[in-house]
Amino acid sequence: MTAHRQKTAASAASAAPDRPAAGPGRPAVPAPSPPPRPVLWYDLPTPAGRFTLSPVKPDHDLPLIHRWMNDPDVARYWALDGPPQRTSDHVHAQLALGHTQPLLARLSGRPIGYWELYQAAEDPLAAHYPAEPADLGVHLLIGEADCRGLGLGGLLLRVLADAAQRQKPRRLVAEPDERNLASVRAFARAGFAEAGTLELPDKRATLMLRPAPRREAP
Repeated sequence: MTAHRQKTAASAASAAPDRPAAGPGRPAVPAPSPPPRPVLWYDLPTPAGRFTLSPVKPDHDLPLIHRWMNDPDVARYWALDGPPQRTSDHVHAQLALGHTQPLLARLSGRPIGYWELYQAAEDPLAAHYPAEPADLGVHLLIGEADCRGLGLGGLLLRVLADAAQRQKPRRLVAEPDERNLASVRAFARAGFAEAGTLELPDKRATLMLRPAPRREAP
């Protein structure tokens, strides 16, 4: 769940650099364009099939994500069940943030879940644990009921974490609802260790960390 990750327009404005004002003989200086969001895309082999994570396309993917959010087993922890507009608002809010990427998960070409990868040090979560600058946060749900209870969560998390840490030797962070024991076990199987309990605005969470790989000495 990501309700604690919303960013206000006021906070964004306060972070904007000062610009010369327009005046007589002085044209207004346009605001600098924000840096482009790095596009995350993973295509990874697993024993269960080809696992891909690709950016969510709202016009195409929202009906599917809405169906998943209204599955009782998902709604119990994500709390985003309800009309399509609620799903749309959540996904578009994630797209508007500069530090998070909503992704559609596919296994052997079949859409099976929704993931969010985010820069945890730039997130409000950083106020609740000792964040490191490169920390990569992970949220996920397995939307298709016939894909649950098979160990896929732990398998896909491990494959994704291995790939992310090959790209960059960084720590991975998760904060599943402490009631969601299946999620906690999946992260543990993927090499995450419990590191405490967090009192977040929308839930009581188990902080889970997968350490950055050690650099080998030259």
